[in-house]
Amino acid sequence: MATVLVTRRYANLSPDGPLAPLYAAGHEVRYVPANPQTPAAELIRALDGCDAVVAIIEPYTAEVFDGAPTLRHVSRIGIGYDAVDIPAATERGVVVSNTPGANANAVADFTMGLLLGVARWIPLFDREVKGGIWQTRIGGDVWQKTLGIVGLGNIGRGVARRARGFDMKILAYEPYPQQDFAREHGIELAPLERVFAESDFVTLHLPSSAETENTVNDRTLGLMKPTAYLVNAARGPLVDEQALYRALSEQRIAGAALDVRVVEPNHDSLFRNLDNVVLAPHAAGSTETAAMASMHAAAENVVRVLRGERPDGLINPTVWDRRRQ
Repeated sequence: MATVLVTRRYANLSPDGPLAPLYAAGHEVRYVPANPQTPAAELIRALDGCDAVVAIIEPYTAEVFDGAPTLRHVSRIGIGYDAVDIPAATERGVVVSNTPGANANAVADFTMGLLLGVARWIPLFDREVKGGIWQTRIGGDVWQKTLGIVGLGNIGRGVARRARGFDMKILAYEPYPQQDFAREHGIELAPLERVFAESDFVTLHLPSSAETENTVNDRTLGLMKPTAYLVNAARGPLVDEQALYRALSEQRIAGAALDVRVVEPNHDSLFRNLDNVVLAPHAAGSTETAAMASMHAAAENVVRVLRGERPDGLINPTVWDRRRQ
């Protein structure tokens, strides 16, 4: 029997819930909620004696790995793993996995909601009407406009399917595209610069890495139409926030919708004075179905690793390869 830590707040810990694979395998489940600001020392205490963790976006640094010598597996709920120091995990033989696709539909739905919300002033209308102000504004059209998708993975493909319902022309930048999908859905694959330059809406669905950091910057924002909108429901570091603020406040683009920020939780005032910005608290994947599916998939990954089987969504295969030798 192994001990598994679960850090997701409001986790359903019942034996018949999404963590059922852990209980069925006879593992002990320990629950200590964490968040991106959880100090290393606190996380190390929670991991004491644990073999694996079903993790959210708390930071797993070299310090944490060194302080948790029994840890063999970080099983991330969701797709992102930028909070995990992958080289440090790999060096120490810790397997890291995620759950690709488990929340893709929820994030794709939310992306379209952000797009419509910012284009049609929906959150602002709500605030104003509740405050006694009855005033319309001219919004941006969505029907038959051009959508630029930056990152055509599970979520990006889900957004493309939904955009077809709005009869949108779809451009996409994707280093490793599924050509059959692109052809089937009428998606034109294009260089990043063209996606920014020709799209009425640019939506981001890349992973966060050193290569993708600040994909949205002064240069790419300068390519966008003054009537275009940016949507980010992926990861905050994809956007140079100061560059975006300048573009918005100087009305060089029409608006932006951000579900994610560079620092989270975020309490700064950078975008608060801008009516043409919609903000959300990293909520795109937060539906009951998506949360349960992601937790179940992460729990199944833990069970696989602890019984010597390769997990889905393996991030650092070199660790696994070393184990097999």
